[in-house]
This record gives sequence, structure tokens and C-alpha cells, in this order.
Amino acid sequence: MIGIIVSGHLNFATGMQSAAKAIAGEQEQFVFIDFLESMSTDDLEAKMREAVAEINTGDGVLFLTDLVGGSPCNRAMSIMLDTPNVELLAGVNLAMIANAAFERDGCTLEELAETLTEIGGSTMKNMREELKAITAQSHDDEDGL
Repeated sequence: MIGIIVSGHLNFATGMQSAAKAIAGEQEQFVFIDFLESMSTDDLEAKMREAVAEINTGDGVLFLTDLVGGSPCNRAMSIMLDTPNVELLAGVNLAMIANAAFERDGCTLEELAETLTEIGGSTMKNMREELKAITAQSHDDEDGL
């Protein structure tokens, strides 16, 4: 099974942990690492490396981080560059994190990363524009006499 590590600034990871657990239940090989103000980036990377070693059973590890270019992303990228079978998605949302639990069985690490990227893009909507489209569609569907 692909291991998942979620990391982000302050309580991003543990907040997502609570929400993901409510949606997908308790998960094995799923680690949540907060980057707290009291931590250095070296501390963060050390925790991440420990987690990779702990949850990688051979199918690989996927990092899911909050911000592109933030410290959790940058430190996960460092690990990805020197550790085989590790991938990274940055800028993730709850839909991506919860779906990682459902989608990770029976696929490769690369396939999971692609699937979650598609899910992330499809779940962001401007709801005013969505309502306009629905309203326009309902007016187009009227037969009129």
C-alpha cells in the first residue's frame, strides 16, 4: 500500500487529519506532520524522513503539502530528490487528502499522484459562476409556448 504523508504550516496537517478521519476512517500508513513555529526546517525534514522510513513498505510514499514553495513542500522535495519511490503534490485540499485513502490501493504511486491532481483541479469551483451556468441551463431547457 502506498504511504501518505500530509504536512503543512501550523495545524494544517492535524486539522486535515480530523476531517479525513471523519470521511475515510482511520488509515494505516497515513501520517500527518504539522510544521509548528517551535520547529526548525531541519526538525521538520527529520520528522518527514522518519515517517518515510516508517510507512514505506515498498509501494512508495506520496507527500501532500499545503503550499507550493513553503517549507513543508521544499523539505519534502528534498526527500523526493534523494529517496527512490517518493512523489510530492503541493497545494492540496481536503478532497485530495480524503481521496488518497480511497484511491491508493491497486495503483502505482504515479497513477495516484495523477488521480489526486485531477481531483484537486475538479473540486475547485467558483460557486457564483456554477449557479450562473445552472440558471442559464434551466432557461435553455424551458420549452416556452
